[in-house]
Amino acid sequence: MTTFVLVPGFWLGGWAWDEVAAALREAGHRVYAVTLTGLAERAGEASPEVDVRTHVDDIVGLIEGEDLREVVLVGHSGANMPVTGAADRIPGRLARVVYVDSGPLPSGMAQIDFNDPGERTEVEKRVAEEGEGWRIPPPPFDPAAEPEALAGLDEAMLARLRERATPEPLGAATWPLVRPERVPATPKTMIACTVPLAAVRQMVDGGAPVFAMLAGPEWTFHELPTGHWPMLSRPAELAALLGGL
Repeated sequence: MTTFVLVPGFWLGGWAWDEVAAALREAGHRVYAVTLTGLAERAGEASPEVDVRTHVDDIVGLIEGEDLREVVLVGHSGANMPVTGAADRIPGRLARVVYVDSGPLPSGMAQIDFNDPGERTEVEKRVAEEGEGWRIPPPPFDPAAEPEALAGLDEAMLARLRERATPEPLGAATWPLVRPERVPATPKTMIACTVPLAAVRQMVDGGAPVFAMLAGPEWTFHELPTGHWPMLSRPAELAALLGGL
């Protein structure tokens, strides 16, 4: 039996992992699906003060509060930041860190810095006009605008995303994570979905600034070709991958 802690990306709550969690539990594993402060059923806790540090505390608080050990900590998309922060703080409680269609960013870099200038400007505009200056509204989840990211999702699942997604506290995207001088050598895995694994390896080997964080003997890689939301588009396959780590 493995203990999994599953952390969803921006705009989502623990509900996004329902099918993956069910499959893992059926296989005999222990599973905790996290809803971070300010999201989903915890939307009432949202405030301008919520940031990456808050979400790191959420994860650490769960793992320490439940006295979990040998944890496989899984982060999807924008959850890379709090998952990385938690992994840096409590490496002794973790067996592995898994990044789903994501990866750790360099020290001092915020999630929003990963966007190109045009994308960042668009995010800031939506925050100002629709998010009261401190929340990032969910995207429209329009497959015509994002065919690759939304690949594998039917209309029912898209409708579910639109209905259940909640605004993301801006601090989750703008607060930079400062890594320790010596990053723990916890085993790490990337599951590539929207970017082919061959392209990921090329960028890692080429020393691309962000992808350079994925270099080292502690890293392993898997590929699950689908859109950016594999827990929804291919939950059985994702659960099988996680269970086989």
